[in-house]
Amino acid sequence: MISRVDVAAAAARLAGVANRTPIFRSRTLDERVGADVFLKAESLQRTGSFKFRGAFNAVSQTDAGGVTAFSSGNHAQAVALAARLTGKEAVILMPLDAPAAKVEATRGYGAEIVVYDRYREDREALGHALAEERGLVLVPPYDDPLVMAGQGTVALELLEEAGSLDAVVVPVGGGGLIAGTATAVDGAARVFGVEPAAGDDTRRSLEAGERVAIDVPRTIADGLQVTAPGRLTFEVNRERVDGVVTVGDDEIVDAMAFLFNRMKLVTEPSGAVGVAALLAGRLDVSGRIGVIVSGGNVGLARFAELVGSAAD
Repeated sequence: MISRVDVAAAAARLAGVANRTPIFRSRTLDERVGADVFLKAESLQRTGSFKFRGAFNAVSQTDAGGVTAFSSGNHAQAVALAARLTGKEAVILMPLDAPAAKVEATRGYGAEIVVYDRYREDREALGHALAEERGLVLVPPYDDPLVMAGQGTVALELLEEAGSLDAVVVPVGGGGLIAGTATAVDGAARVFGVEPAAGDDTRRSLEAGERVAIDVPRTIADGLQVTAPGRLTFEVNRERVDGVVTVGDDEIVDAMAFLFNRMKLVTEPSGAVGVAALLAGRLDVSGRIGVIVSGGNVGLARFAELVGSAAD
């Protein structure tokens, strides 16, 4: 189990390296939700998502000359940039159907890219094999204490800037962000996760009291296409998270359109699920609510395709 001390140590390492992302408010959103909502825009973080925090915290603590990671895009970019900033080689496993914008951005940070089929191959096994073959250190996307602690710095900043909160709403993939968030919040507010309806492995796991595996989810939220919660993240989340709800792809698109039209924020599908849950009434929350908008890595054509369909 990580502690708030670990999150504070990560914050010290990230000071002056990670962006201290802004908080956005919307009177329209407050009225629709019936609460005071504070959006933490990690879409404006370096590499376009919160993933840079955990990646840098982990990569900066290894003495190895090179690192590897497996990711559909956000963690890939984060590890690639963290490696460049610390003078290390980066070799990244990315699925064949990863968004082109994320692939090009990862390559642009100087990483070598190796592709795999997410529906037929085990990315974790491939990652460990690649690390052993090339003498690299594997940086997991979420199931790692340093990664979780780094992600928790989002919530530290949110609490420092917004003040006391009644609840914090967090996107959930493998569970690293919400594990870090719940650790940083440390009981000061309720913590709720949001998953795509097709990828509710964490919700099922929390209800079952043990890790439950599902098929690779078919959802537009590519950053949340996880088949099971992490071993370490699940141990944290079943102790510290108050609940997980789900949203459909149409609701995610509606939230992306709302954020663009009303707040001029460009978000990827995965980053918009927290707002989607509030707009769809999935959460029984009131008072002061923090929402982590986890990323904005979406190409222009894909964004226009998705948000354009919401306007039709």
